Amino acid sequence: MSGHGEMILVIDDDAQIRRVLNAVLRTQGYRVLLAASGEDGITQALDQQPALIVLDLVMPGMGGMQVCEALRTWYRDPILILSVLEHDRDKITALKRGADDYISKPFSTGELLARIEAHLRRRQRIAAPAQPPVIVTGVLSIDLVHRRVTLAGNVVKLTPIEFELLLLLATNANCVVSTQTLQQHLWGETGSPIDSSRLPTHITHLRKKIAVTPSPIQTEHGIGYRFVIEAADGQRKQ
Repeated sequence: MSGHGEMILVIDDDAQIRRVLNAVLRTQGYRVLLAASGEDGITQALDQQPALIVLDLVMPGMGGMQVCEALRTWYRDPILILSVLEHDRDKITALKRGADDYISKPFSTGELLARIEAHLRRRQRIAAPAQPPVIVTGVLSIDLVHRRVTLAGNVVKLTPIEFELLLLLATNANCVVSTQTLQQHLWGETGSPIDSSRLPTHITHLRKKIAVTPSPIQTEHGIGYRFVIEAADGQRKQ
């Protein structure tokens, strides 16, 4: 057996696929978690911190693309897509949304196991620390999984753009995020000059809503913005 007890989470609404993968993976020495929906999969990933996730794309409710994006706000380990969708467009989209690999159904169990082993070997070499699912600085709390922001326990209502801004800055805490990176993240390559010119306005609105003094969002003039985390002793981390 080659699994060495690593935990793998399978997120797929097809009961037959879950049964097959459960049997195949356990035979190889892996511990297996099974989720029949995207929502349940995210919850299990948060609670159990699996070493690798096998994710279907076509599911009722929260689709696989959404699940992949949600996971990537904090989950740093491999995500392998296993899907009936075979079009290159779907594969490219999934990889851009954060997937590490893509296998089309029907699939070879030998190939699947080989790819899982390769990703887990790479994971052991890199051993990157996971992004905490909740980022806290002072009285400000950002729940990456549930996309929820609270200030001293009170929910802060943000627009989608404001949340995406905060998310990108907070997940790159204490590092400068360039204006160009923020603009591309929000509006993509097709964003208009008008959209880009509104970035400072969105930043201003975001600062007012999180209402922390001093603001954790610092302006790096001519470069971009930096989100500063406040340490437990009240000092700002640099």
